[in-house]
Amino acid sequence: MKLIRYGSFEQEKTGVIINGVQYDTSDFGEDYNEKFFATDGLKRLAEFVEKNKGSLKEIPAGSRLGAPLARPSKIVCIGLNYADHAKETGAALPPEPVIFMKSTTALCGPYDEVVIPKNSVKTDWEVELAVVIGKKASYVEEKDAMDYVAGYCLHNDISEREFQLERNGTWDKGKGCDTFAPMGPFLATKDEVKDVNNLRLWLTLNGKSMQDGNTSNFIFNVAVVIAYVSKFMTLLPGDIISTGTPAGVGLGMNPNVYVKPGDVMELGIDGLGVSRQVAKAWTR
Repeated sequence: MKLIRYGSFEQEKTGVIINGVQYDTSDFGEDYNEKFFATDGLKRLAEFVEKNKGSLKEIPAGSRLGAPLARPSKIVCIGLNYADHAKETGAALPPEPVIFMKSTTALCGPYDEVVIPKNSVKTDWEVELAVVIGKKASYVEEKDAMDYVAGYCLHNDISEREFQLERNGTWDKGKGCDTFAPMGPFLATKDEVKDVNNLRLWLTLNGKSMQDGNTSNFIFNVAVVIAYVSKFMTLLPGDIISTGTPAGVGLGMNPNVYVKPGDVMELGIDGLGVSRQVAKAWTR
């Protein structure tokens, strides 16, 4: 299945995509949140859709799409997980996965505007594969890790490089600004993706190709990442792990290239759709 949420920000209704058509599933009566995933919601939703497929209403054309799942307990990110990206930023290849957190208040829809933060001069882009956790995970073995996956999303891990790298402390302060986690357009359940470790992912800025990579170049693949993170924190149903970005970010260019008001970022991953964000300046 492909799950979507639509409508006004923080008032989204639920839906699904069937054969390219968006249908409302509000009558299912649940949001796509922690409780939904924890109570076998994907199976129950599939049964609901099958039972009601002849009477589901199409979502009105032009409806805003929100993030395809409700705000999770946490967004965990993996840094420097592609060798080419580590090289372009001048970082050594990590001997273990690099973990940082992204604020859940950064979550927004796939076509929402990205707000360049107040006093920012180094806002950057990062196309990433996001993994959605389907059940509580703690001290998971790598061989079992994929059993904990509910599905996958396209994610733009927007980053403010000065805040992240030049303001001391952790990376988190450059990662969690409002609108810094455009997610979607949909959540594809695990069965929709044949080989998650062999997906092309790409991003353009104002129509110019910036990133063009493949998850086959992960330093640490999806199973490794899930097992590793679960050793340091309990992952709850609906939590997101964003798995890192390939080369082509603005930080890695000479001279550096950063997002300006009016710039357009378009990005996609095989089987996970395409998103588009226009940047705008922060205002009160």
